[in-house]
Amino acid sequence: MPTELEAKFAVDAHEPVRERLEALGAAFIGRVLETNTIHDHVDGRLRNGGCGLRVRGIEVLEGETLPATLTFKGPIQPSSFKKREEIEMPLADAESMRRMLEAIGFVEVLRFQKHRESWQLDNCRVELDDLPRVGLFLEIEGPDEHEVQAAQITLGLGDAKHIRRGYVGLLRDSGLTTND
Repeated sequence: MPTELEAKFAVDAHEPVRERLEALGAAFIGRVLETNTIHDHVDGRLRNGGCGLRVRGIEVLEGETLPATLTFKGPIQPSSFKKREEIEMPLADAESMRRMLEAIGFVEVLRFQKHRESWQLDNCRVELDDLPRVGLFLEIEGPDEHEVQAAQITLGLGDAKHIRRGYVGLLRDSGLTTND
């Protein structure tokens, strides 16, 4: 079972983290504009079960070309970090997948964009995210809790508090969406 393991933090600015990543010799992967659509059954059973189904379109702004993706996320599992089952597959065409999901009975419950800058630090992926009208965030995703915690400490975030909510939850908490 593929598992996503991440630590997410709200930050005031990305520049200090970017400078630290560069000083550490982290590899810059790229910058993208993502268009994320969240899909569910009409009765909301995915959300009610703590799960999510996302289609992510990618517009590459700089760096590596990345594919659009279809992702299923399972309920959050016990961990000191955010941990959940994640099944992801690349897509040739995000819009066609959105239409296919609609054709088989899923509804789009939320659409949002974010800017993402990606870095590779040792065995962890570090994402600098800008979610308009919500804030700036940093995510560290890695293979295990030890690696994620080591990256957190290396980036000077040893005492920082993790945010366990996903971006969908943060958007809902902010009142910027009424799609429920």
